[in-house]
Amino acid sequence: MILVADSGSTKTNWCLLRSDADFRYFDTEGYNPYFVSSSYITNSLAKHLPEDIIPEQITKIYFYGAGCFDDKVGIIEDALQQVFAKAAIDVGLDLLGSARSVLGNKPGFAAILGTGTNSCLYDGTKITANIDSLGYLLGDEGSGFYIGRKLLGDYIRQYMPAPVRKEFFEMYGLSREEIMERVYSESLPNRFCAGFVQFISESVSDTAYTHQLVKNAFIDFFERLVIKYENYDQFSFNCTGSVGYIFKDLLSETATMYRMKVGSIIKTPIEGLAAYHSSGTHNKNI
Repeated sequence: MILVADSGSTKTNWCLLRSDADFRYFDTEGYNPYFVSSSYITNSLAKHLPEDIIPEQITKIYFYGAGCFDDKVGIIEDALQQVFAKAAIDVGLDLLGSARSVLGNKPGFAAILGTGTNSCLYDGTKITANIDSLGYLLGDEGSGFYIGRKLLGDYIRQYMPAPVRKEFFEMYGLSREEIMERVYSESLPNRFCAGFVQFISESVSDTAYTHQLVKNAFIDFFERLVIKYENYDQFSFNCTGSVGYIFKDLLSETATMYRMKVGSIIKTPIEGLAAYHSSGTHNKNI
């Protein structure tokens, strides 16, 4: 049996391929090798792997993950090999998984807008161009982290409208000191900041403010990344990730503003990847 995984920094979506028509989906936390170790991943899987998933029966794993660059692939491989001892394991970037999910074997542009950001040009098999997202400290424009960080900055500096500030405090009760501690002293600050995307999507006290906050982040994403690809506006805009999906209308509006036709904007690529790898012609190394 085959396992396919799409892992961001917050969540990993899995699919067990038992046959061409029998797919079993489940989730665990995210495993970005820049932030977690092999032992952390192994322990997490031991706790969260569903009881009906029998590791000894897994013969192949396709793992697409955030942060899975060549120098970090070993962290994921070592962890998976300890849990799934009989499986052959292929690890690649989540970006390749997203491209394969929304484009299949067709060339085009694909992006991820989730906790983090990434983008590429894809030739139908592999990534041919990628502008480095630089991670949350240096880049990740348009991501959940990027949007959440802007919100927290406005909250601490009292730039956000008073009704939004009141709504935020009533929901979270966070002080400046607590926010600074979570961001600068505790682990996984990207997850912490991205966690406020839900508040932004549900806040009703001043939608003009929250919509503009998101729109500005998407404009930064296009200005700093998308339009830097050669002939970018000749491609349709395709995207996976929770942030892109939640704010699909604002993202589509921004893409149109930059003269890109809107293609697929989906929450998670796992269903597309399951379909991709359920076909015998696609069961090949990443």
